[in-house]
Amino acid sequence: MDLVLLLHHKVCANLFNTCRLTLYDEYKIRSHRILDLTSKKCVPCDSKDVRPMSEQSANELLAQVQGWNLLSEDGVMKLHRSWKVKSFTKGLELFQLVADVAEAEGHHPDLHLVGWNNVKIDIWTHSVGGLTENDFILAAKINSLHVEHLLRRKAAA
Repeated sequence: MDLVLLLHHKVCANLFNTCRLTLYDEYKIRSHRILDLTSKKCVPCDSKDVRPMSEQSANELLAQVQGWNLLSEDGVMKLHRSWKVKSFTKGLELFQLVADVAEAEGHHPDLHLVGWNNVKIDIWTHSVGGLTENDFILAAKINSLHVEHLLRRKAAA
């Protein structure tokens, strides 16, 4: 059970002696957590004290960025997501939307257009050689972009 839901359940149980969360309650709690991530701002990672997060921490945050997967390349953990776009130019449009968010955050993903319609994005904090909260903030903000008009009927996982 999610920590927020567990705490919510305990508070309800203590206050009302019995409490059952509805699906709507769970949705509101999860949505609030996702909004918290998108409302954050990426911070500079130029300190020598910043270390990459553990795989366990990454897996906990992964639940907040639907559609993204953990990828390990040469011992470096990264966030990865793929989309199938309608055309080559729609892929470039998607890249521009992502680039605008990345510039605003000062945190830049690796963008790949493979073939004519396969968009792949990898996010990781290069300066620490792995994942930080910044990567999840950027992934959440990319998820909030309205890109449906650029995608083929079914997005790649």
